[in-house]
Amino acid sequence: MGIIEIDHLYKSYGHSRGIDDLTLSVQQGDIFGFIGPNGAGKSTTIRILLNLIFPTSGSATIFGLDVVRDSKKIRNRTGYVPSDASMYDRMTVIDFLKYGAAFYGAGNHDDRIRYLLGLFDLDPGRKIAELSMGNKKKVSITQALIHRPELLILDEPTSGLDPLIQSRFFDLLHEENRQGTTVFFSSHTLSEAQAFCKTVAIVKDGKIVNVEEIASLLLHGRKTVSIYGFQLSGLRLLSIN
Repeated sequence: MGIIEIDHLYKSYGHSRGIDDLTLSVQQGDIFGFIGPNGAGKSTTIRILLNLIFPTSGSATIFGLDVVRDSKKIRNRTGYVPSDASMYDRMTVIDFLKYGAAFYGAGNHDDRIRYLLGLFDLDPGRKIAELSMGNKKKVSITQALIHRPELLILDEPTSGLDPLIQSRFFDLLHEENRQGTTVFFSSHTLSEAQAFCKTVAIVKDGKIVNVEEIASLLLHGRKTVSIYGFQLSGLRLLSIN
């Protein structure tokens, strides 16, 4: 059994479809890309997994626990970065992070918070309301990682991040993964998944189109170029097929 198991999940909004008979398994220790265009059903799936909305039919489990009945137990072991972070604007960055850390039980998270603040170049004394979209996203990422979750669910996490911070973020996720964290990574950019993920599921119109390991996906899309060289009158000529 995978760390995430989705079985014939369907979500209808009445006038429109969210996801349609979606079945998926994510194995523990994977960096799993959930890839598709905007409106494909990625965020709907994630919100069902986190019990933020209810499915119309079907079921899903995380850690073998039902996402509806056992949502509190699941959230204690999971980190979540939404596509559009919502925070308490009047709080400072450090107050918001300490407030979030308090939900994960006893323990001193100060060193972890300090490390993540430095990694993402965040000013702990700034008010949330004063932050740019990119800096708010960095706060959201930091909050999700404070308690070293067993599972990270990331919904378009790189939107608003500059290239340097994206690179640091991916390096951090690889390190967390090496220490045992499973990553479920939603994106509309296939190239991002190819550079980062181990396995990818392509979703379109609420359905899974394909699930494949990235190594296999890259192999299928690879073009072979043969180069032959020979010498003629002191000039080196190349023939490329």
